[in-house]
Amino acid sequence: MQNVYTVGQVNSYIRNMFAQDFLLQELSVKGEVSNCKYHSSGHIYFTLKDEKGTISCVMFAGNRSGLTFRMMEGMQVVVRGTIDVYERDGKYQMYAKGIRQDGAGALYERFEKLKQELLERGMFAPEYKKPVPGFIKTLGVVTAPTGAAVRDIINIASRRNPYVQIILYPAIVQGEAAPASIVRGIRALERQQVDVMIVGRGGGSIEDLWAFNEEMVAQAVFDCHVPVISAVGHETDTTIIDYVADLRAPTPSAAAELAVYDIALLLGQLEGMKAALNRQMQGHLKIDRARLMTLEAKLKSNSPMGKIRERQTFMLGLEERMTQAMKNHLTGSRHRMAIYIEKLKGLSPLDKLNQGYSYVSGKDGKTVTDINRISIGDDLLIYVKNGRIQAQVTKTYPMEEWYDK
Repeated sequence: MQNVYTVGQVNSYIRNMFAQDFLLQELSVKGEVSNCKYHSSGHIYFTLKDEKGTISCVMFAGNRSGLTFRMMEGMQVVVRGTIDVYERDGKYQMYAKGIRQDGAGALYERFEKLKQELLERGMFAPEYKKPVPGFIKTLGVVTAPTGAAVRDIINIASRRNPYVQIILYPAIVQGEAAPASIVRGIRALERQQVDVMIVGRGGGSIEDLWAFNEEMVAQAVFDCHVPVISAVGHETDTTIIDYVADLRAPTPSAAAELAVYDIALLLGQLEGMKAALNRQMQGHLKIDRARLMTLEAKLKSNSPMGKIRERQTFMLGLEERMTQAMKNHLTGSRHRMAIYIEKLKGLSPLDKLNQGYSYVSGKDGKTVTDINRISIGDDLLIYVKNGRIQAQVTKTYPMEEWYDK
């Protein structure tokens, strides 16, 4: 009876057959990349194809250290690795250990050799890098006059700042004449004294981009007194001038963004600064007004006119008090005078005369107060309330005799 095998046994048998074939353990396969997927785990899954067939391939994350470029659809590569069977699916595939671009092996060696040489000469040193100005008036561009690269640069630069003048040097960027054309463009724009220069082109294979790996182009970029931004190919493409240039942009579009400041952003920043400045000025004015009011109050209290008014007020107060004091003093004096008048009235000779008394004096006007000072026959003057009487002494009487009579 014929033997019956399981699917797993068949797949295992086929895998063992592949494992025993030394040719399949180490071989290189050339083809075009298709269905390339970079997995989040780090593995790369892709298909190699040519006009006669396809083969599934995988490169595990542990083998990616030697991969110097990013694989893309349609890229021609040479994959080195092992062909084995994946037992679960019963499919064979190639397990890649190394990948290089087809036909680029010799060019890559030249690239690495020149890169090392220029590195040793110090052309990549950061101290030689010139800063790219933040605000420019003129932008020089060395690239092909047609194609997506120049359109992207012009569109983005014009959108970010329409006032920037763009000077294009229509260079040859591919082929044997390209290096000399690029060098002439760099030197021509340097003579034009542009503010910054973009040197680059769109993407392509290593052969297409090789002009930017030539030593003469690298030397021209290094010697240029104008800051140079390299913008060659796509983000994963790397050329020699990327290391020599003052700044590297992953794409021509990114180079335009790095070279030309966004005027809308600048205007927004200026408006923000204007608003902040106005707020600060208002705050300072408010503080200064309060300080001025305080100083004004101090000035009013300490000013000469203020002092004069204060003294005037004080003097008016003194004048009022003095006037009141004088009135009080006059009132008191009048009161005392009235008392004195009343007292004087009681002592006044006239009042006495009015009461029936009289006043006697000699002819000499001296008051007669003693009978011993007059003689018989002397003339006397007797003053009464309504006049004077002239009399003559005929007899005198002492006081005791006068009382006896």
